[in-house]
Amino acid sequence: MKICHLVFLVFLFFHAYCDSDVLVGYHVTLAIPPAYSSGFVGRAFIMETDQTEPNFRTAVSVEALDDKYACSLDIFLGNVKVWSSGHFSRFYTADKCMLELTEDGDLQLKGQKEIIGWRSGTSGQGVQGQRLSSRTRLTSFISNNSSLFYSFEIQYDKIVLYLNSGKWKYSYWEFKPYPYGEKNITYIELTSKALEIFNGKFQKVAQITSEQLQPVRFLALGNSTGNLGLYYYSAERQMFQASYQALNGTCDLPLACNPYGICTFSNACSCIRLMTKGIESLPDCSTDGISEGLCGRNQAEMVELQGVTSILRQGIPSEVNISKDTCANLCLDNCTCVAALYISSAEADANLQQCFLYGLVRGVKEIQRGSTGSYWVKMPKGSRDQVHGKSSGLKKWSVIVIGVVDGFIIFIVLAGIGYYIIQKRRQTSLNTRHTP
Repeated sequence: MKICHLVFLVFLFFHAYCDSDVLVGYHVTLAIPPAYSSGFVGRAFIMETDQTEPNFRTAVSVEALDDKYACSLDIFLGNVKVWSSGHFSRFYTADKCMLELTEDGDLQLKGQKEIIGWRSGTSGQGVQGQRLSSRTRLTSFISNNSSLFYSFEIQYDKIVLYLNSGKWKYSYWEFKPYPYGEKNITYIELTSKALEIFNGKFQKVAQITSEQLQPVRFLALGNSTGNLGLYYYSAERQMFQASYQALNGTCDLPLACNPYGICTFSNACSCIRLMTKGIESLPDCSTDGISEGLCGRNQAEMVELQGVTSILRQGIPSEVNISKDTCANLCLDNCTCVAALYISSAEADANLQQCFLYGLVRGVKEIQRGSTGSYWVKMPKGSRDQVHGKSSGLKKWSVIVIGVVDGFIIFIVLAGIGYYIIQKRRQTSLNTRHTP
């Protein structure tokens, strides 16, 4: 089971103790292979809790990554890596990877020539309890090569999940304990039953409750889905399972589909096929940045897609109280914008018309027709006429493509019913003929 390395652990409810101690002056060293070996992983487990499975273990690790060797301090709960010193910034080294607890109480990872690649910063300090204060920001990286990453952020008035892409930042889930706009979240704390939220007076004001009787072991943000979950250990299946998930629908996940993909009612992905002379969309829906860097009416045009919206939102709309066409033109004239979402008063808060601009085409899903919102995609000038001729246009064609998967499923179901009825009638007719 792959769970994001960004995890908020619960230690207080299991009363575990370490069967080995790390004393001042302690150090352990791992030798690094002289030649690079892809897939190499070397670990030295230095501490382990004596408790019922799954137990905690601490290890110094050397892993082959990006044609180099990374040195890290890792914590495991069972077979799941729940924390790593190299989660945000890797420490690459050669010759050796050494962990040392200094005389003044600082835990350090060192490489060749005593270069310090990571330190705990606990010199002369006591380590605080398992609480996360407001303004905390935890991150989860989707892959080594992706510029996208998720973040879990505790703000004064809410808890938010974000998809980050360069300078763009989009929320896709939030939890507000104060429905009337109060701003007083001081910290959150994970217990064996829930994620509890406290104000400045140390009063619990809200909680996100586990849906299982088994104790919660950790909170995690999935590095592939971006879903926030509380996890418990299933002794029967010998694995960790989610007892709560913030997002329950596939189409509510920010990266459910590839770029320029639309998540349909049947939880399948359909493509927005942008085409221009000499350029075709790829099989995975991606157009390889075909709309990026385009701006102005001489280079690009905006196409409205009917029956779709985006689950991604910016913290503050780019503009309010403007028309739908003005919103589309804002994206058209912005060289970094590739899509726009316009939400009218029927859907917006405080009876506003809101305009959101996007630097990527992700998080798009199908919705019921008749919605007063509008979703626009930027495309190269003239692409509209290259799809099926000048008379059809991308707008009409894209609406057909969005529903193609659902339409195919409906066709199969109706065909099956029709076949059953015909066969039933034939059988009845044959029985009638053979009746004396």
